[in-house]
Amino acid sequence: MRRSGRTGKRVTAVAVSVAAAVVVVSPAGAGEALAAARNCFDRSKEPYTSVVDAHLHFRPFGGKAIPFEEVAGYLNKSGVHYANMFGIGQVLPADSDCVYYLDCPGTPVRPRMRNDFANAEALRENRPTDPNLALSMTFMDLHHPETVPDGVALLDREYPGMWRWAGEVNVVKQALFPNLAEPATSEDIPQWAPFMKVFEDRGTPITFHSDLGKDGEPTKYLHLMEEILAQYPNNKIVWAHMGLSKELAHMDPDEHIGILGRLLDEHPNLTVDLSWRVLEDSYFSLPGVRAKYAAFLGRYPTRAITGTDFVAARNKDYAVYEQELEVTSRINAALDDVAFRDIALGQNYFTLVGLKDKAPRVCRNRPIPPLPGPAPAGVGVEEDED
Repeated sequence: MRRSGRTGKRVTAVAVSVAAAVVVVSPAGAGEALAAARNCFDRSKEPYTSVVDAHLHFRPFGGKAIPFEEVAGYLNKSGVHYANMFGIGQVLPADSDCVYYLDCPGTPVRPRMRNDFANAEALRENRPTDPNLALSMTFMDLHHPETVPDGVALLDREYPGMWRWAGEVNVVKQALFPNLAEPATSEDIPQWAPFMKVFEDRGTPITFHSDLGKDGEPTKYLHLMEEILAQYPNNKIVWAHMGLSKELAHMDPDEHIGILGRLLDEHPNLTVDLSWRVLEDSYFSLPGVRAKYAAFLGRYPTRAITGTDFVAARNKDYAVYEQELEVTSRINAALDDVAFRDIALGQNYFTLVGLKDKAPRVCRNRPIPPLPGPAPAGVGVEEDED
């Protein structure tokens, strides 16, 4: 069974059994809608793109958003059946004409709740069964954590039972420094305890954007993630982009993999997020590097989830989303069968978000297609940094 679409490289994942926990959002559920009578997923015939987009921003930094129904249509068309419904927590001023923060240095970017309200209202009005969407709180100002508990309580009152995820929230995001954004500090992290306890008790995953460092100082900010993991060992923590960024485009892959492996060994509730095409463009596509990361993921097959990091600004369209999905899925083609099922076919995501859906097993003794060639230059790539 092959998905329709322009690239011919999208994956159809067969999932069965719908989680009762998401009935409030998806009465039937994507798993039930997609259940099919077949025994295994044939990698020699099916494409390698991910069935889950666990890092998808339905709202932009500023300007007009792509309408909810259109974004949901992108997922249907590309064969993505599960997604996290992120907003953008740190947004441009409401009276600004700016759409993308990098185009407007000096314009402040601040955490606000407006995108969370917009997302929740869109989901309340539409309630799709496919894609299965996990609504996420993204407003949190980690540098001023005293404001967060009241915000969580407000969203709970207005949209009870709808919040399945938290984040993406910024610990340190160097790209926002010209827009007067403040990084969190070691002094802030202990003050997160009230809202982190709420997420721990609910089993809610939280995605942190925390830059590992920058070229010349590749581990400058590593201590922040280490402190978060040490202080909140029982929270389900997702590290966005494996800590990489455009500011850290030339780290030694062996050093990076060593840090990730150590943290995964020390912190069993840590998951790494493979979203954003910078991982492919700056690391995975380099000679010999893809195999290193594929081997790393093969050692930790249950500890990674997929995503595009697409930001739904109105100046984009389906062609941009389709390309971001294909590019960010290229690492999937190099994975062994166990990691492919857990990561590309979504089993890790199902487990993390508490769904009962099951990814299909991968057929054995089947030839795997050759790895993809170089990633094409993307339309609107510069806008795809969240």
